[in-house]
Amino acid sequence: MPLPVPVLPEGVDPAWLPPAAFRAIGGRRTLIRGSAPLVETVHGEVVQACRRFGGRVVRGAPDGGAYDLVLALGAEGPEPLGEEGFTCAREGGTTTVTASGGRGLLYGLFHVVRLGDDAFRGERAREVHRPALALRMLDHWDNVAVHPVMGQVERGYAGGSLFWRDGSARGELDRVRAYGRLLAACGINAVSVNNVNVHAAEARLLTDRIGEVADIAAALRPYGIRTHLSVSFAAPVTLGGLPTADPLDGAVRDWWAGATRRVYEAIPDFGGYVVKADSEGQPGPFAYGRSHAEGANLLAAALEPFGGTVHWRAFVYDHRQDWRDRTTDRARAAYDHFVPLDGEFAEQAVLQVKHGPMDFQVREPVSPLIGAMPRTRLAVELQATQEYTGQQRHVCWLGPMWSGVLRFRHEHDQSVGELARGGLVAVSNAGGDPFWTGHPLAQANLYTFGRLAWRPDAEPRAVLDEWIKLSFPDAPPQLADGLHAVLDGSWRTYEKYTAPLGVGFMVQPGHHYGPSVDGYEYSPWGTYHFADRDGIGVDRSVATGTGYAGQYAKPWAELYESPDTCPDELLLFFHHVPYGHVLKSGKTVIQHIYDTHFEGVEEVEEARSVWASLAGLVDPARHARVAERYEEQLRGAREWRDQVNSYFFRKSGVPDGRGRRIC
Repeated sequence: MPLPVPVLPEGVDPAWLPPAAFRAIGGRRTLIRGSAPLVETVHGEVVQACRRFGGRVVRGAPDGGAYDLVLALGAEGPEPLGEEGFTCAREGGTTTVTASGGRGLLYGLFHVVRLGDDAFRGERAREVHRPALALRMLDHWDNVAVHPVMGQVERGYAGGSLFWRDGSARGELDRVRAYGRLLAACGINAVSVNNVNVHAAEARLLTDRIGEVADIAAALRPYGIRTHLSVSFAAPVTLGGLPTADPLDGAVRDWWAGATRRVYEAIPDFGGYVVKADSEGQPGPFAYGRSHAEGANLLAAALEPFGGTVHWRAFVYDHRQDWRDRTTDRARAAYDHFVPLDGEFAEQAVLQVKHGPMDFQVREPVSPLIGAMPRTRLAVELQATQEYTGQQRHVCWLGPMWSGVLRFRHEHDQSVGELARGGLVAVSNAGGDPFWTGHPLAQANLYTFGRLAWRPDAEPRAVLDEWIKLSFPDAPPQLADGLHAVLDGSWRTYEKYTAPLGVGFMVQPGHHYGPSVDGYEYSPWGTYHFADRDGIGVDRSVATGTGYAGQYAKPWAELYESPDTCPDELLLFFHHVPYGHVLKSGKTVIQHIYDTHFEGVEEVEEARSVWASLAGLVDPARHARVAERYEEQLRGAREWRDQVNSYFFRKSGVPDGRGRRIC
């Protein structure tokens, strides 16, 4: 019997897998060959499509008829495909997908779904498809129990958790499985199911509540998704009753070995642990005078017999600094902490590094740490949940930003995508909302992450074309053009009306939504713009500043060192300059601030009008949700414009050169 395709609850958006997306397959004759658990998933998908659109599926030996599509497990050709690779070719009227593993056949099926009718036209030379990165993971910052400040999902902008509700497992496993299906369709193969800030209820998932995690793993497994778990470094003390969590203590090592063995007894294909340690109050090895490598290697040793990995986050910095101290630089922290440890991490340990040196701002330089640890497995972390980019109330498609990061080349001409040997990870933006991501257009970020994790050098606009085609299979050109019009430039639009020229954190403290130019400027979390009557920006040069620019190898260190060569979009991240400093664009810094904030609001107004014009082409509920969010985005953009422009007008005393009213 084919494995049934999960049925979504009534009213839940099918996102990029509506039934119509399977029309090209469902109306044809398909032969499926091979036996493996995920082949049953493939069979179920094709059976459902054929039932809906009148095609036919044959399993096993051919019956003598002609087939439009053959999906087969087979021996590898001249190129090794591994468990996840596949080939696709079309000859003599038959499209053939071959894989050596069940995951590969599943990904091959979804490749044909993306191609649609094009998969069955003409001839197609044999193509080999393999993921560039072995691990493509989402981290859910979901709390088991509702946190008094962060709620059910920390930085969650799409309703409650898919996994947990008010201290218990949510139990809606059909929807969890449907989520796994969406992820597999864009190439994601791993999910961490709880918050990296591990509180008391979440800590117990490792031990007496592992059965709840096993249920989630079982729901995700049919779509090739491995389950990971965030754990507390202090678990031997808080859960095991030991007097210490010292990573070099024998009893501590034995405790982790035993706990990990029991995890694998419950979840044989368990992926591993995610750890936030000695960061923002989370416990870690520093309490025992040990290094991050010694802490990570403790867990790596426990996971090694089972093939698991520990993802050790590099988000470590002083969050109790004195704002008067201009020598302490949050941007430097990860590099300073971890580069001396290069080569000391075990093979089963992956250092998980945020793509920028700060905290998922709308514009940051690429972290120098990514290019500075050649003897350490690194995973690069992105943030799909829009903490600092509009919180899924604003349209902000992040594909162009992520693509720029992944294509950035460090020393020895290696791109970030090539250096991420430990995988690509994103903080998930999905939740219990009927549209999965709160804002229906934020689905494009989740889909884009999966496709860039599969192929970091993919052209983001082509990926967006895929998402549009799958999400709106019958879209006329007007709808496709309209979606591109509102999404293509949305990241740069958001940047225009928020923080200029690489300055970050001009947000309301705590929840991080909306403008507050000085919100974090005098706080222990760091200072970020140093604006005064004479100028703005942080001096991170080697010559006169914090020295952060020197963490890069040539030629980047030389480029960033001087305001004359630093790219305009990062100028204020690296340098403190007068308001009258002339940018490469020919504008002064202050005039750039005024102009971009006015432009950003105008671009939101235009995008809102474009979306309104698509009313008859989009499902009414989806259109109404986006229209509602555009009203909030426009209100927010105007607030950002007025607060930022007024602040810098009052600081600088320089009027707008175009004579516009500044409040």
